[in-house]
Amino acid sequence: MATRRDFIKTVAGASAGMFLLGSRRAFPQSSQPGAAGKRREVRLGGKRIKTVDMHTHTTVPEVADLLKGTPLERRGGGGGNPMILNADRLVRMDHDGVDVHAASVNPSWYASTDRDLMRRLMDLQNEKLAAQCKSFPDRFVAYATVALQFPDLAAEQLEEGVKRWGLKGGAIGTSVEGEDLSSPRYDPFWAKAQELDTVVFVHPQVDAVNGLGLNKRINGNSAAGGMIGNPLETTIFLSHMILDGVLDRFPLLKLFCAHGGGYLVSYPSRMDHGCLTFPQNCKDLPKKQPSEYLKQVYVDTLVYTPENIRHLAAVCGADKVVMGTDQPIPWVNDSPVDPVLAANLTDAEKAAILGGNACKLLGIPTSL
Repeated sequence: MATRRDFIKTVAGASAGMFLLGSRRAFPQSSQPGAAGKRREVRLGGKRIKTVDMHTHTTVPEVADLLKGTPLERRGGGGGNPMILNADRLVRMDHDGVDVHAASVNPSWYASTDRDLMRRLMDLQNEKLAAQCKSFPDRFVAYATVALQFPDLAAEQLEEGVKRWGLKGGAIGTSVEGEDLSSPRYDPFWAKAQELDTVVFVHPQVDAVNGLGLNKRINGNSAAGGMIGNPLETTIFLSHMILDGVLDRFPLLKLFCAHGGGYLVSYPSRMDHGCLTFPQNCKDLPKKQPSEYLKQVYVDTLVYTPENIRHLAAVCGADKVVMGTDQPIPWVNDSPVDPVLAANLTDAEKAAILGGNACKLLGIPTSL
């Protein structure tokens, strides 16, 4: 299966004089923001609006030293990675009209059973994420990393990430070593996220997708794993969070699901009809139809076309859609702003999707 690691290698392999940020076009490196050209300003109704990409990634090279001699050493990475939040990333952001990147570390580290190592690793990552954001505090924010295999520890790390390091919520995978996050075992983490009133960014992980046991069939002869596996993993996660009653137990939980929320948003009536026909399978849903819970979930615009973005707004509400690209992993060839501007939505809805919703969700100023 083609993995995110393959994409990262592609990005990291760009020549020293060029910096590829999620596009077939390359942009020159520079220590000065906007060096590739004038910063694009996005306007609606003649008014300049702030744009926020809530689905981007970064790395923390400093973890390599911490992980030396441990079973996780090969995943530690190293220095010189173009994913880091720095001035070079601003070149592409300025070109595309994106004012703010909200970044997470990918992958997760859920296979480790070493609680002390996970405590030290997440502490280091969150400290360094905060430091990366400080390089351009008006352009970068980040999500805290947590050791979700230890739900109580993950709750502590989320709180520390938000309160001590100023991070904007937490980032997690869609499962832990094959275990669904709808299990009551994870309720302490969900409870803490709700208590803090902070967003949890849910992004499928390579290990989780591999754990589906469908690698060969998903990948086929065309390397379809990255195209199908990640949205499928998100679909499974979100379906269980709804059907197992987690969104009932934590009605104020702010879940932000990558890749448009997977496939569920495109076919919610199947779940509604299933509960109507087989109510015994939906015993944990005493209040609403499954599709109604999608109004509680935030999803991103990584569905590419104006019509798909319009559909997300119709199902989840325009107030629950935010811009997302996977940058600097090359899943988006052009500016993420343009499909939103072209969608059959009102200017107010477009402004909300382009940045207004994200500013509220992340607790950052709407002013530039």
